[in-house]
Amino acid sequence: MLYRFPLLVLVLLFITAGLAAAQNANLMRLNQVGYYPHAPKVAVIVNAGAVEFRIVDEATGETVFTGTLGEQETWSLSGENVRKADFSALTQPGEYRLVAHNFGTSYRFRIAEQIHQPVATATLKGYYFQRVSTPLEEAYAGAWARPAGHPDTQVEVHPSAATEARLAGTIISAPRGWYDAGDYNKYIVNSGISTYTLLALHEHYPSYTTTLETNIPESGDDVPDVLDESLWNLRWMLDMQDPEDGGVYHKLTHANFQGIIMPHQATATRYVVQKGTGAALNFAAVMAQAARVYADYEAHFPGLADSMRTAAFAAWNWARANPNVAYRQNTMNQQFDPDVVTGAYGDGNFSDEFDWAAAELYVTTEADSFLTAASPLNQLPSIPTWNQVRALGWYTLLHHRANLPEAIDTTAMKQQFLSVADGFAEAPAQHPYGVVMGRSGSDFVWGSNSVAGNQGMLLLQAYRLTGDTAYRDAALTNLDYLLGRNATGYSFLTGYGTRPTTAPHHRQSEADDVRDPVPGLLAGGPNPGQQDGCTYESSLPAKSYVDDWCSYASNEITINWNAPLLYLAGGLEVAFGEGQATGTEEHELGDASPLHLQPPYPNPASTHTTVSLDLAQADTVVVEVMDLLGRRVAVLADKTLPAGQHFLRWDMEASPVGFYLLRATVGDNAQTQPVVKVGG
Repeated sequence: MLYRFPLLVLVLLFITAGLAAAQNANLMRLNQVGYYPHAPKVAVIVNAGAVEFRIVDEATGETVFTGTLGEQETWSLSGENVRKADFSALTQPGEYRLVAHNFGTSYRFRIAEQIHQPVATATLKGYYFQRVSTPLEEAYAGAWARPAGHPDTQVEVHPSAATEARLAGTIISAPRGWYDAGDYNKYIVNSGISTYTLLALHEHYPSYTTTLETNIPESGDDVPDVLDESLWNLRWMLDMQDPEDGGVYHKLTHANFQGIIMPHQATATRYVVQKGTGAALNFAAVMAQAARVYADYEAHFPGLADSMRTAAFAAWNWARANPNVAYRQNTMNQQFDPDVVTGAYGDGNFSDEFDWAAAELYVTTEADSFLTAASPLNQLPSIPTWNQVRALGWYTLLHHRANLPEAIDTTAMKQQFLSVADGFAEAPAQHPYGVVMGRSGSDFVWGSNSVAGNQGMLLLQAYRLTGDTAYRDAALTNLDYLLGRNATGYSFLTGYGTRPTTAPHHRQSEADDVRDPVPGLLAGGPNPGQQDGCTYESSLPAKSYVDDWCSYASNEITINWNAPLLYLAGGLEVAFGEGQATGTEEHELGDASPLHLQPPYPNPASTHTTVSLDLAQADTVVVEVMDLLGRRVAVLADKTLPAGQHFLRWDMEASPVGFYLLRATVGDNAQTQPVVKVGG
């Protein structure tokens, strides 16, 4: 006992010190994934009494950069006094920490080329984890493998959707698609902006998307994975069109939200519900866009592009004949049995949907009639959301401006668009956090993180038009925001960052037996509405977030929040790629660094660690855990793995308290990082 008591004291001191260090680190807000060598690098320190800071090399312990913190600024939306630490001049790749004198040490971060490639890969892979009607096999899903959920081959026509040709109770088949969010339903309207954004990434950066491999069943079929993944949803959308009249059902759904169960356990009756103008126009726009994208892959998908074009025409014609059919769920439920109370995605103004669909149909067909039927350029765009999609039409017309009719003044169109982008590009200079997001309180709404992503996507359009790096750098600030430089101190992408979202409102993540949530899913973000009734630590707009399953208002995931993050991360990978002269040129990226370890040390509250490997090609992988004496504790992998993303996990619950070394070797590339076990 005389020997054990001091050891216990040491352990308690170690735990206390670790928690204190983590608390200080949480007040040092930075991009927890890292920075490009030749890009702005800014961190924010909350309530810092320090004036000087330094950057320390993680491998050597040497100070490689010193600087002076900026003036203290107050952000009313977070109630914080902050100072900025700008270390943009540090360009040497490596692993570092920021140290503020008499304050604390930050989480570890990296400086490297293609630093956000793992983020883009994981965010696209997030859609695979949302697939309906198919099992997720271990070879592709790792620990998150699961049986198939919802075959959707026996779906009832709800009374609200009944016609003479398809009476209520008629059985139709509409398999595939993506689960929309944390629930198990599929919604045409939200699929619109989501699928558009994935296809736009390919249209705008085709050289990049051909390199974006995610280890899905279709990988290696000579079709970019982003198109294979999009097609899983597009084929479902095609089945949601009534072949008799061209109308499109609003959603395919259970009558009620299911409980905390796995997809294959949610076996209640599924319905397609009321057709509507919003659904028809979202469908028409995306199918017109997809028709021109998949036309390049006719040999792989014979007749698909023609079928999509035909479907787009039919939906457009239905919408023109039915221009004001709004989906009104509450009214509908008073008329029909059973009541349907899942996500409404209701919208009463379809002028923006008409403009977007007209733009897509014009570019695909070059028929001027679409531009006379609607006026996609008559109003300036705003940040797009599922119910305000006018900007998507602008993006398409700007991208294809060389083919627009002479009657359209493309120079004026470009300048009008840039006048909108300029307002966002100027925001970081006035923002205490130096980001675009949160330039006004109205940014903090349900799904505020999609606001940040879509602001970044809009700015990248301006960069592509001009090559002006001010737009690119402003877009980058919002990626920094999403990955940690925000008032909550979280990286909002599951599985990425030192302090990532760990308990999203996502049924599979909550119901499975895996400690970590499904990776690559973007949480909704701060939402002062707090509509879920959960307990929040703050009601301030920028801090109104809780990492808890309970919080569907701030911590749910959805396909339309992942989409702009994917575009933002991928677009910035291109923008910061070597040899990128202007924003309008394509750049063929080399292989991304294959190795990415999660979570970094220190993480004193964790009892596990996850290794995320992004392999550009099949390679031999050895991942092992050693104690400080060099003794092997565990082997997580020692085999050849195929190209794509893989997740390996080490559970530390049975291991003694102390330090360990996690070493991963992929071919000739090796990394070692410390991991700490503080309890259990």
